[in-house]
Amino acid sequence: MIVGVDVGTSVTKAQLIARDGRTTPAHEARSTLYTLPGNRVEQDMDEVIGTVVTVVRAAVADAALLGSDEPIEALALTGQGDGLWLRDADGRPVGRALSWMDGRAAPVLDRWTADGTVRAVHRRTGAGMFPGAAGPLLAHLAEHEPDRLAAAHTAGYCVDTIAQRFTGERTVDASDASVPFLDVASRSYDEEALEACGLGRWRHLLADPAPPGTLYGLLPKVAAELGLPAGLPVSAGPFDIPACGFGSGLTRAGQGHLIIGTTLACQVLSDDPGPASREEPAGMVLATPYADRYLRVMPAMIGTAGLDWLLGMLGVRIEELDALLAQSPYGAGGVTALPFLSTSGERAPFVDARARGRLDGLSPLTGRADLVRALCEAVAYSARHCLETLGVDGDVTACGGGARSGEWGRIFAGVLGRDVHVREDAVGIRGAAKVAWDALGRAADVQDAAPRVARADTDAVAFYEEGYRRYLETLERARETW
Repeated sequence: MIVGVDVGTSVTKAQLIARDGRTTPAHEARSTLYTLPGNRVEQDMDEVIGTVVTVVRAAVADAALLGSDEPIEALALTGQGDGLWLRDADGRPVGRALSWMDGRAAPVLDRWTADGTVRAVHRRTGAGMFPGAAGPLLAHLAEHEPDRLAAAHTAGYCVDTIAQRFTGERTVDASDASVPFLDVASRSYDEEALEACGLGRWRHLLADPAPPGTLYGLLPKVAAELGLPAGLPVSAGPFDIPACGFGSGLTRAGQGHLIIGTTLACQVLSDDPGPASREEPAGMVLATPYADRYLRVMPAMIGTAGLDWLLGMLGVRIEELDALLAQSPYGAGGVTALPFLSTSGERAPFVDARARGRLDGLSPLTGRADLVRALCEAVAYSARHCLETLGVDGDVTACGGGARSGEWGRIFAGVLGRDVHVREDAVGIRGAAKVAWDALGRAADVQDAAPRVARADTDAVAFYEEGYRRYLETLERARETW
């Protein structure tokens, strides 16, 4: 068995997973997300690590539930990516962690966009940037809090922060390190990209990426706290987006994957380390635990958060979503939407902090079902826009809270013009466990059941083909007015 841990933005989960794919129930613990003036979003590192200890201890106690005499073979970590988690030489926090949702570096990004820095870095590493990425955040601190950077030994991320505290190792997974300064083909930092951002003097803060298959040993004191044996192998990554991809079954170049969560992460497995977008400096290309395999990713800011806002405005419970969607026909009675409802704008498949949502085609005949369906269709159009930009050429799988809706799944299938294979159970943890078992050299099937399939209806595919063309035209006009 493996203890899998997924450290989300505000919820940490852990459960046991057996080599045949069976799992114990997930244990959860919440951490605080501090939303502060100046578009700052922060987390307390010690609190986050405390949530990991809590859920791991609870998961370990469930071993008998799997009815197996298999030992616990490893602790597999995954979690949120991006942001900036500054630590001293002992792995202790240097101030609170800066979340990937943090917006304080938006002026830096505006400057870099205007002077060509964003495009220069994108040409070298294939990584687009947004305010909550490590590059802009480092530059902001270098300008406004240089003493904080001077006090730090490591500028890392969530997963490697936990790994350092648990194992004593200063490390980073190549997936986390990929954005924005890594040459993913060589797995080494591009010094010219660092210099282009004015960050060459802070290169020493970046830990070199761990080679594929690296495992660490659990420190005795931490092991006792977790209820695990000292020296137990610890796998530290990949972060949550690639972990969900591998946990959903990505194995062949061209396959696509959607995480329909608070935000919408779209990714395609590729044997090409080139940029995610050839036209705009958006998206990212990630190194993976597997040789000559890369993930081209568009982490859009839209997703279930915008839907939750609309449902709240309309006084509709999420449990009513499927019934409401079924009440409105394809095309939502003539209502269309642009789904950009994040205060941070959009970052994929284009970057624009000014991007905003809209609803068009309203009339006295418009009902709540039409408004909700129009937004759900718009999110699906954006997913197609992202996947086509990434070069999808194969099956598409999906996971996340939005994927639980059967009606929304059918909208995605119609818009994408292909069946969507939905995985709903512990996908990130399954991906982290797969990587750990691969590193241990032991075969394991992390899937315990066939996916649910959202079918692409022929009539829907034909209708949405024209709807997608109109969506792109509307988007292009809107971008000139934001």
